[in-house]
Amino acid sequence: MNAYPPTDWVWINGRIVPSAEAVIPVSDRGFLYGDALFESVPIRHGRPFRWEAHWVRLADGARFLGVKPLSKEALTDALNQVLAKNTASIGTVRLTVSRGSGPRGYSPRNAGPATTVVTWHPAPGGPARTRWRLAVAPMRMAAGDPLASHKHCSRLANVLARGFAEDAGADEALLLDTDGFVTETAAGNVFCLSADRLSTPPAVGLLPGITRACVLEIAPSLGLTLREERLTVTDLQRADAVFFTTSSLGVAPVESLDGVRLGHPELTGPLAAALEGMVGGECLMTNV
Repeated sequence: MNAYPPTDWVWINGRIVPSAEAVIPVSDRGFLYGDALFESVPIRHGRPFRWEAHWVRLADGARFLGVKPLSKEALTDALNQVLAKNTASIGTVRLTVSRGSGPRGYSPRNAGPATTVVTWHPAPGGPARTRWRLAVAPMRMAAGDPLASHKHCSRLANVLARGFAEDAGADEALLLDTDGFVTETAAGNVFCLSADRLSTPPAVGLLPGITRACVLEIAPSLGLTLREERLTVTDLQRADAVFFTTSSLGVAPVESLDGVRLGHPELTGPLAAALEGMVGGECLMTNV
């Protein structure tokens, strides 16, 4: 799903260098412990979509971790340098901010300064997948975990969940929490549509995505009633349509869960079209 070609030019700690020269010390805590944050910013027409929202989420995560990132102005400049150097048009910019290098051990004391890396990933070629198959992952996420609300780099559970789904013949994993409720997919937020009601898990114990927020914005204009409520696998099985959202995919319709067909994926069409219009319109007008 995220098989982007390698980047050509990378911004790392204030320098633009070829990707082969973009290196970090072996003592960097992002490498050692996942002690880091990241954002994946969609790029359309060479411009970022909702950069302000991505920056706010990164800054909130940095406060939670106690990491001091670059200023918004400095990161904006780094992003623009990467877009210009790579002649970027359609794809994704990833920003990664780690606590930096420090003494061996879990203690964050005396670590830093932060390491910042900005990379460009053009959209993969070929036809896009139009239907997605989910599999329920066997690992469970801690219910109400406050760390889950931040886009940190400790993603081993997501990696293993995706691997399990792929081994099971699916495309993406559905994650449940320790209370048995749906949280998200390995890389996105889950929605289900029943008549004119659009439901999604509340933003507790999961990452509230930027695309999720966009769907919540546009749903009322399509005559949909919004409900943020705890969902079960049974709720998804009984829904008229199920989809998940990510920055790279937008609205991803789900056709099956654990090999059993779910609802009618085509019912997500109006939402997908409205979201694509929002992305295209805002990117055409945005300057950073």
